[in-house]
Amino acid sequence: MNRKTSQNKLVFAFLKSVSVSGIILVALLSESVIATPKPSEIGFLLGISNKQPTEFKKPDFLLHQNTIIAQNNSNSEADRLSQEGYQLFQQGTAESLRAALEKWEAARQLYRAAGDKGKEALMLMGMGRINSDLGEKQKALDYYNQALPLYRAVGNRGGEATTLNNIGSVYDSLGEKQKALNYYNQALPLYRAVGNRGGEATTLNNIGTVYNSLGQKQKSLDYYNQALPLLQAVGDRRTEATTLNNIGSVYDDLGEKQRALDYYNQALPLYRAVGDRRGEATTLGSIGLVYNSLGEKQKALDYYNQALPLHRAVGDRSGEASTLHNIGLVYDSLGEKQKALDYYNQALPLSRAVGDRSGEASTLHNIGLVYNSLGEKQQALDYYNQALPLSRAVGDCGGEAATLNNIGSVYDSLGEKQQALDYYNQALPLLRAVGDRTGEAKTLNNIGLMYDSLGKKQQALDYYNQALPLSRAVGDRRTEAITLHNIGLVYNSLGEKQKALDYYNQALPLSRAVGDRTGEASTLNNIGGVYY
Repeated sequence: MNRKTSQNKLVFAFLKSVSVSGIILVALLSESVIATPKPSEIGFLLGISNKQPTEFKKPDFLLHQNTIIAQNNSNSEADRLSQEGYQLFQQGTAESLRAALEKWEAARQLYRAAGDKGKEALMLMGMGRINSDLGEKQKALDYYNQALPLYRAVGNRGGEATTLNNIGSVYDSLGEKQKALNYYNQALPLYRAVGNRGGEATTLNNIGTVYNSLGQKQKSLDYYNQALPLLQAVGDRRTEATTLNNIGSVYDDLGEKQRALDYYNQALPLYRAVGDRRGEATTLGSIGLVYNSLGEKQKALDYYNQALPLHRAVGDRSGEASTLHNIGLVYDSLGEKQKALDYYNQALPLSRAVGDRSGEASTLHNIGLVYNSLGEKQQALDYYNQALPLSRAVGDCGGEAATLNNIGSVYDSLGEKQQALDYYNQALPLLRAVGDRTGEAKTLNNIGLMYDSLGKKQQALDYYNQALPLSRAVGDRRTEAITLHNIGLVYNSLGEKQKALDYYNQALPLSRAVGDRTGEASTLNNIGGVYY
């Protein structure tokens, strides 16, 4: 008597974590089905990454200006307010920053009345910086755009360069990457012309950050590595720490986790040495992301929980939102779905409040992923469809691809294979455009699954065989194991039992090596099915 074997097809959950970027974790779900094999759910988990542009973070520049103010007794009341504001600014708490804002606004009015354009511009710069730190990005732009013509009017090219850099930084944080590059590239020659190596390094760092977010990793590293020796030469430890953090982030994205940790651990003591709690919090979050991607969930939580109170202490709502999101991500991966939702729902209004559309998109995406895993497919689609236009608006091709993949997954689970295929095929060129070979391999695997389920076996094999070398090239053994497993399934369904066994037996040790017990069980089950 002929018996049908139980066959488990393994597919990817592309989960989205927030790098207060990129795909940082793959969750594999399997579904055991008798007679008719079905793929498991697919999801991207995006992390909010901690790549940071540097805005007006050179206290020596501000201190130099204040020294000039102190020597000029023509407006002693304004000078006193300016100095008091600077002392409050240095404290770095949300309360002290707001108090500094009041002092500088009062000083600005006095300088304006006295016709002192240079000092008025300096106050506007400080006010812009504080508003940016507090998440008031449009207000920050307003202040910077008032400062810019004042610096030009007095021929202060250094001040002009810093203002252009800071405007670029705000546009960068709003997702307007090309606009950010335009401003940074205006700032760079001005810094060089006045011999300001610190400002030059800061701008190089920021250009690197834009290229990183656009997926141009090598170009990003080139700019960071131009910035680093300049920062070391001028002794700017704060921006040196930021650049080390950003280099670590690139290596993290490239899968070089230990190298990433090395750079983060160089950045952390520098931030602590200069008392930069915001930078310290960012780096702690970055380290947490690495440990999460390595499967060390408790370690990840430990680092996130060190970062969270620091973000709150300095009023960094964007960083707070990212950290809450990433804590939710850990709980999601541990199967604590309600806890995950609680953290995501704390993160969401904060991202919206500071205008962080990229973070908002990632959180909406991951809420959708939780609902998908709970079987609430329509609710999942609702959240994915809120996330998708936001990812597109900020030019986040990786996030857009992740969401397209997960929408495809929902349609797949609803039996709408052609619609699923359409979404996967929209995701594929985006992943190629940003050079995400890991995501590309997973998407090729998912397209293969759709063709398999549609009975187009040769097409399925074509896609699996495109996915396999990509997984091997990036060292993603889990994805390699799944693809080998799925190739085995195709050969089994074609009656080529020995070929099926060959592929299953290649998949099995890989699943064991990465601790994927679900994948291991599925493959053992299907090997048994061949012999049965």
